[in-house]
Amino acid sequence: MTRPPADPAPNARPAPDAAPRRAVRPGSAEDRLAAALKANMARRKAQARARAAGSDSDNENNDV
Repeated sequence: MTRPPADPAPNARPAPDAAPRRAVRPGSAEDRLAAALKANMARRKAQARARAAGSDSDNENNDV
């Protein structure tokens, strides 16, 4: 007795070559990269401000 082939799981992903291709807007990757860069620079700037503010008060308390 042989069993019929099992059906794939309902949430299984299709093979990569069988997946439909999404339309990519021109420049969308560059837009995402630019936004990520801007966010990273803002975060780093805020971290630098916090370090500078923290180090000023630390230096006043560490006089030897």
